[in-house]
Amino acid sequence: MTPDPAPYRGRFAPSPSGPLHAGSIVAALASYVDARAHRGTWLIRIEDLDAPRVVAGAAEHIIDQLDRLGLYADAPIVWQSRRLDLYKQQFERLRQAQRVYGCACSRKDIAEALAALKRRPAHKDAESPYPGTCRNGTGGRTPRAWRFRVEAGEVGFVDRWYGPCQQDAGQALGDFVLLRADGIWSYQWAVVIDDIDQAITDVVRGEDLLSSTPRQILLYQALGQTAPRWMHVPVLKNALGQKLSKQTGAPEVDVSRPQTALNAAWRALGMQPFDAASTQAWLRCATEAWRERWRID
Repeated sequence: MTPDPAPYRGRFAPSPSGPLHAGSIVAALASYVDARAHRGTWLIRIEDLDAPRVVAGAAEHIIDQLDRLGLYADAPIVWQSRRLDLYKQQFERLRQAQRVYGCACSRKDIAEALAALKRRPAHKDAESPYPGTCRNGTGGRTPRAWRFRVEAGEVGFVDRWYGPCQQDAGQALGDFVLLRADGIWSYQWAVVIDDIDQAITDVVRGEDLLSSTPRQILLYQALGQTAPRWMHVPVLKNALGQKLSKQTGAPEVDVSRPQTALNAAWRALGMQPFDAASTQAWLRCATEAWRERWRID
């Protein structure tokens, strides 16, 4: 017999580098209604590892914005900055298994090596693939960062929004960083460890993170864990075609009229907006509409 699937657990994981903007609300709402449509659990995790980018008071402001929109977590909020021992403990597992290695390369070193090999990213916004300079040792140089050893081969998965996806992670990215030169754990590493620890079964997030998924799947495999289901939803863009973000100057979303903000995000998800007697009534209607759209039992 096929075992019953684990109870649905989803999450929204904002970075406190500023308040939520309209694009953030799209991802938050999609993850929330997907969890509710599956009659599951929805969590909030504050991804505050990158201390230089953290804005004082931003996390608390984000939580208040979500509260005003009626997006309440089903369990206490988790803060990445309080989980450093967990990241280190799991990293030691990979180090003992020789799945990671120290890298002494600077950005300049990598750029020069790639130029010599005439290797370039697939497109202008893609990351540069690491050329493997330190894969077999640093030549006596002191390691600056630690990289995950990527073996050749395709990584495939089925995205609930975009369908079948595939990437040759070795060719496209090469060995990627888990522990940065400044001593900060990478996003790829921390998010996987957190999702495993929190028993996340479904990740619903913006399509800008679609290219991160193969790397995260490789980490799940290296740790002997089953990857979650994935759904990457469309992101909002500005007049220049850039993804709305704090880096591109996206303004703070106005949550003083919750249903207006929620309907704007709902339209971005391809759904028809509607009025309701209250924010909670709106969210219940949205949940039923989402359940019908994705044929969730």
